[in-house]
Amino acid sequence: MEVSEIKALMKALDKTTDVDKIKGILDQFNAGVKPTEKLLRETKLGIAVNKLRTHEDAEVSEKVKKVIKKWKDEVSAQKARSKASAASSAASTKSASPSSTNGNKPDSSGGETVAAKFTSHGKPRNAKNDGVRTDIYEDKARNSCVDICYTALATDSEAAPADILACAKSIEKVVFEGEKGTTATYRAKMRSLYMNLKDKHNPRLRQGVVNGDISAERLYKMSPQEMASDDLKKEIEELEKKNLFNARGATEKRAVTNRFTCGKCKQKKVSYYQMQTRSADEPLTTFCTCENCGNRWKFS
Repeated sequence: MEVSEIKALMKALDKTTDVDKIKGILDQFNAGVKPTEKLLRETKLGIAVNKLRTHEDAEVSEKVKKVIKKWKDEVSAQKARSKASAASSAASTKSASPSSTNGNKPDSSGGETVAAKFTSHGKPRNAKNDGVRTDIYEDKARNSCVDICYTALATDSEAAPADILACAKSIEKVVFEGEKGTTATYRAKMRSLYMNLKDKHNPRLRQGVVNGDISAERLYKMSPQEMASDDLKKEIEELEKKNLFNARGATEKRAVTNRFTCGKCKQKKVSYYQMQTRSADEPLTTFCTCENCGNRWKFS
């Protein structure tokens, strides 16, 4: 199934409330979609389908669970095959190539270079201790930003200096071009990236950048929340849940009845709640909302 077809069906799924149509679309997804991690990320199909997991129709809910499980299993299997293939390739490359220390060295046959792990020198990793030159540009501000970026990326890393330097240069270049030079916003952005990459509680972000899972372009566009460590994300999520609970706790409970008639559309499906808006010896005020047209009114 093509991406355009998937998106069209997702649109239809979002608009319909007809249970039979929902089931039909889920069946089409189950039969026609060959899930990959890239496809699911690009289309956000898993999110769209998973919204129906708690659907009031039991059959719809069951179909959703089966489809989601099937996709997860297939993507996991693809990842496992990819890792096995990479491990096999690395093993064959290692057996065919001499061991190396810092940087990349060509194999014995003169073919492609083989990335080497960093051999510790017993000092904190930074450009100076790793013997890396960061005076690349005539602009001292740019060189300084490459240097601090290298230091952040090298924290707890086993990657070769040449690989880390390439990442640091790429990040600085993207920010420099995005902020139109070494402006105040350029410096602020580089400081922000440095603090997030250097965070000892955020190794996943560093590793993702050095491994190539997170490109310089994507890192530049990421919000502080996206770059945050897992612990901080969890803390923010808990805080948001707490705030949402508190906000909900302040709202009045509504009941739906057919005792009232909307003066606008004449329907009898009306929700209402009551509050004491005047002195204690006065009757409660009833606030009504028509569930059909949204018309609101009140009476005592």
